[in-house]
Amino acid sequence: MEGEARKPGERRLQILQTLAAMLQEPQPEKITTAALAARIGVSEAALYRHFSSKAQMYEGLIEFIEQTLFGLIARIMADTPSPTAQVEAIVVMLLNFAAKNPGMTRVLIGDALVHENERLQKRINQLHDRIEAQMRQCLRLAGGKPAELSGPLANLLQCAVVGRWHQFAKSGFARPPGTDIELLLARLLEAHPA
Repeated sequence: MEGEARKPGERRLQILQTLAAMLQEPQPEKITTAALAARIGVSEAALYRHFSSKAQMYEGLIEFIEQTLFGLIARIMADTPSPTAQVEAIVVMLLNFAAKNPGMTRVLIGDALVHENERLQKRINQLHDRIEAQMRQCLRLAGGKPAELSGPLANLLQCAVVGRWHQFAKSGFARPPGTDIELLLARLLEAHPA
């Protein structure tokens, strides 16, 4: 009901939650502001009281993703003493985040951003780069041999995560992203002992 009094930010959060829910439908159609407003039960004008554009709504989802992922990475870094174990925990966390947030996975792989403002995809690309840089830093700190593989290995791990996110989304969220990840990580990280 549009006339009901709401706490500040409550409707904004509802809009973002509904957008994320629409993105997690196995065969999503292009999400329009009309469809989003109808799903919430408000007018399109009500959406635009909280967001100036659909791109701004996607930016809100990206902000949530960034805050969540980098908050979890910071916790991993603080709680996990071994740099190699930190990398393992980061990869597992990224895959678990996708499994728990299918709609956000479509944002992470850029599917939801097709035909939207190109700055949104650039922001997702920067998020991917920041995650890879964090893994590269952990691998450098881990030492091991050969040290010059830290960058390429971080890139390979990031590519594996993004590939798993793609498979998860393209399967209609039927193919779990974390399947056999411990086995893969053990093999890839054996040159970087804990």
